[in-house]
Amino acid sequence: MDILVITGSAHKKGTSSYLTDSFIKGAEETGHTVCRFDAAFKNVHPCIGCDSCQKNEHVCVFKDDMQELNLELLKAEIVVFVSPIYYYDINAQIKAVIDRFYANNSVLKGADKKAVLMLTYGDETEESAEGAIASYIGMIKYLEWENAGIVSAKGCYVLDDVINSEYPKQAYELGTSL
Repeated sequence: MDILVITGSAHKKGTSSYLTDSFIKGAEETGHTVCRFDAAFKNVHPCIGCDSCQKNEHVCVFKDDMQELNLELLKAEIVVFVSPIYYYDINAQIKAVIDRFYANNSVLKGADKKAVLMLTYGDETEESAEGAIASYIGMIKYLEWENAGIVSAKGCYVLDDVINSEYPKQAYELGTSL
């Protein structure tokens, strides 16, 4: 299967990056092809709702790294969203990417795709992730994609927290199970 992993963290050696690496290792070991798009290190202009893409065959007015991502997004059978929680929701870098899905809305909606959500956050309660999970569930319901799993890594404020937890194993096993 073709898997697209979209990350939002600006920390190359951070908690969500570590989970991403664990997931990718599991997915590749079972024969999947994985493309990783690290949104924080890409040039992605926020959607401005101009509707030009809807009038111009899915072509956005912004010529940025979404052109690279769109090719992978359209061919992916599984889309994995990985975000740190900074303030009760997915972070801005990954949200900018998701908002730009609008250009391909008619192609993505109803496509036979699965989705995964992986989150890391320092708080010890699930409450901090409820906004991100609700947004993800609403989005995949709208797109008619199947939820293939959620890893919600609470109590992972710094890298050692996630390394010394069960979450990398969960991410790895999720990658092998697809």
